Amino acid sequence: MLQAIKRFFGKNNGTDEPEITTVPRDQHPISRKQISENALKVLYRLNKHDHEAYLVGGGVRDIMVGIQPKDFDIVTDATPEEVRALFRNSRIIGRRFKIVHVVFGREVIEVATFRAGAEDAKERGEGDAHRRSDSGMLLRDNVYGTLEEDIVRRDFTINAMYYTTHDFSLVTLAESLDDLDDRQIRMIGDPVQRYREDPVRMLRAVRFAAKLDFDIEPATAAPIPKMADLLDNIPAARLFDDVLKLFMSGYGVRTYERLQQYGLFRHLFPHTQASLDQDDSGHYERLILGALKSTDERIELGKSVTPAFIYAAFLWPVVEAQTEINLNSGTPPVPAQQQAIQEAISLQGQRTSIPKRFQFTMRDIWELQPRLPNRQGNRAERLVTHPKFRAAFDFLLLREQAGADLDGLGQWWEDYQNADDEQRQQMVSALGGQRRRSSNRRPRRRNRPTL
Repeated sequence: MLQAIKRFFGKNNGTDEPEITTVPRDQHPISRKQISENALKVLYRLNKHDHEAYLVGGGVRDIMVGIQPKDFDIVTDATPEEVRALFRNSRIIGRRFKIVHVVFGREVIEVATFRAGAEDAKERGEGDAHRRSDSGMLLRDNVYGTLEEDIVRRDFTINAMYYTTHDFSLVTLAESLDDLDDRQIRMIGDPVQRYREDPVRMLRAVRFAAKLDFDIEPATAAPIPKMADLLDNIPAARLFDDVLKLFMSGYGVRTYERLQQYGLFRHLFPHTQASLDQDDSGHYERLILGALKSTDERIELGKSVTPAFIYAAFLWPVVEAQTEINLNSGTPPVPAQQQAIQEAISLQGQRTSIPKRFQFTMRDIWELQPRLPNRQGNRAERLVTHPKFRAAFDFLLLREQAGADLDGLGQWWEDYQNADDEQRQQMVSALGGQRRRSSNRRPRRRNRPTL
């Protein structure tokens, strides 16, 4: 279908201006059956009140490449205040630029107003509505514009596609169709300038490439390693949200590999990267990849996932390294690990904030690791009833799979969970002659990471 559209409309017209084109209903694969009923309600009501309204961005892009969208965003010529007046179940949010969330139970339809670029704003005498930092990053962007202006200020060509229920046509850039067909991510405009305006666009380029299994077009990719340090200026709270999008959407392994390829991961998890750089065995990276693979598989199966598990894997190298430092300074094992945990969370919070509810789960997973070898008496039974035992057990298995020599501990706990009461007593009794490893005893030093 994309090849047919591409032949029908041809390439760019040879000028520097992007070519905007309209694809009629019979020339694209989008159907209303693939669009959320609530998104359609918003589109219809805006049209009914004489406003232009389009489904835009990822929802359109995903349908075009054969993926059923999970989120639906809408753009319109109505101002946020006008949208808010039409939908009682809505609220205006945003400082950097205002958008409207129309809430239908658990589904949120995001509605934005057409926006103009900085040059368009200057021509209309509205340049003050664009505020930038000294580095060129946009701090405020509330200049409303036309459909045509909105299209060319989108970040990537594959996101500059607009579907309307007015005549069911698709308004887009000719390059958008080319790039979808060529399976590549291309920045609209000068990539250096666009990354400087919003450094998170570098993460978005990687995320879309990972999700769609596309390549990043060379001119779009080239500046990323050189400009990656601009991410250090992004607020930690915003970066946490972007980390969730990167690693909690079902393609975390591919995302991690691309983040490493372009030198971005170290700006999200600098202390983790420092540990990875010092780990010649590759154990810690195998642990991270194992956690991401497990999360991807759970998402594929529709099972629940939590950022706490991913963060526990990412920060485990930092916790272990700091624990060793504390032990060497004479701190007893339990407080040595507790202090290391606090240090790891505090350091990471300077880059990507971590909500308290996830910190608690991470702590439980980490603090249970040195307790899991201690199974004598009634300890095993107490541990297996701990609310976070299953998460800690899964983490233990990941450590073993990554290369940690834990003397078959994962299999023992697997067997214990599947055993009846009598078998459990026999398993614990069989440990009587084994050397007891107390959580209050400093573990034997190793020459390589133990994970």
